Amino acid sequence: MRVRMHANPLALAYEAFRGERPALEPGRPVEVEIGCADAQFLFERAAQDPARHYVGVEIRRDLVDLVNRRARATGAPVHVVFCQAQLHLTEALPPASVDRVYVNFPDPWFKRRHHDRRMIDEALAAGIAEVTRPGADVFVQTDVWDLALDALETFERRDDVFANAAGAWSFWRGGNPFGARSWREQNAEETGLPIWRLLYRRA
Repeated sequence: MRVRMHANPLALAYEAFRGERPALEPGRPVEVEIGCADAQFLFERAAQDPARHYVGVEIRRDLVDLVNRRARATGAPVHVVFCQAQLHLTEALPPASVDRVYVNFPDPWFKRRHHDRRMIDEALAAGIAEVTRPGADVFVQTDVWDLALDALETFERRDDVFANAAGAWSFWRGGNPFGARSWREQNAEETGLPIWRLLYRRA
């Protein structure tokens, strides 16, 4: 299937939430990847620990449909929600329901005039704060230095909500501790690109 590489999150088409909320079983841990693309990361996590729910949030409808068909065909506990995460994360997921959030290599939107399309901002941090349980992990990865700094600043501003596991204003140096890799992480490691990581815990 031919899938477009980018979607403008500021487009009017995304103003209303039109996704299908996942059916979450009480007591079953929930992991969420925001901007999951083809959900390679979530499928790898599901293979490691199928007792959890794995929810992707993705703005490209074609990818949402593609991943959900794959999940149904394989029986993987993966469900992707069509969603503009900055606007509708709290509509897609119940409050205090999520045990872990991943943001893996968000679109850098390199051109200056497109910086307002970048995903990690105060609105996203507020949404993550609302849907996560106390003690939940929030893990961010990027191979773009500017995005790493933006993410660090965004979460450090909410230090009453998010505690930096590496210490205030510090990047996580312990590698990826979760045993799964997105396509972009795999590519970055194989080509020798630096990766900046952040690990926060919900206060």
